[in-house]
Amino acid sequence: MLGLQFETETSWADIAKDNLQQILTDHAFLEQKAASNAVSIIINYSEETELVKEMSNIAIEEMQHFKMVHLLMVKRGMVLGREQKNDYAIKLQKFFNKTKDRTNALVQRLLVAALIEARSCERFKVFSENMEDEELSKFYNNLMISEANHYTTFLQFARKYQEREIVDAKWNALVAFEAEMMKERGNLAKIHG
Repeated sequence: MLGLQFETETSWADIAKDNLQQILTDHAFLEQKAASNAVSIIINYSEETELVKEMSNIAIEEMQHFKMVHLLMVKRGMVLGREQKNDYAIKLQKFFNKTKDRTNALVQRLLVAALIEARSCERFKVFSENMEDEELSKFYNNLMISEANHYTTFLQFARKYQEREIVDAKWNALVAFEAEMMKERGNLAKIHG
C-alpha cells in the first residue's frame, strides 16, 4: 500500500520499547516538524487555494498529534526531552537537486513529505503490532491511519502539479534511495532511526 521498498524489522520495535521516553520525544518533535512543513508550504504557495486548505488541515492535525504525544508522556511521568536533528529527513531533502522552478520545487517537497509520512506510518504499524502495552498499541495504530492519509494527500498533490509519469519516476527513485538508506537504520529509538 505504501510502496516502500524496505520493511522495518521487528527488532526496531524492541529498541523503541526499551527507550520509551526517547522514542516519544522523537515522535513529538517529528509531529511538530510535520506541522511546520505544512505551514511553510502554505506560506510559499499561498496562491494554491486547494493546497492551502489541505495543508491547513494537516498542520492542525499534526499539532494535535504533538499534543497527544506530549500528554501521553506527562501522564506517564515523562518530560519532553530536547529536540534532536532528524538526519533521515535531511538526507531525503538532499536527494533532489535544488531547482528554481517553483512547480518542480513544490513537487519535490511534496514527494519528500509523502515518503516521510509513509515511513512513519510503517513504523507506527510495526510499533503497534509489537507492543504489549495496550494503550500504546492502540495509540500508534490510530496514528498509523492518519499518517497513511497524509501520505496519500501529499502524493496526490504532487501528481496534480506535474505529469503522472514524471512524478512517478521521481517517486520511484526517491523510494529506492530511501530503501538503501533504511538498510543502515533500525538500531535507534527514533521513529526514522
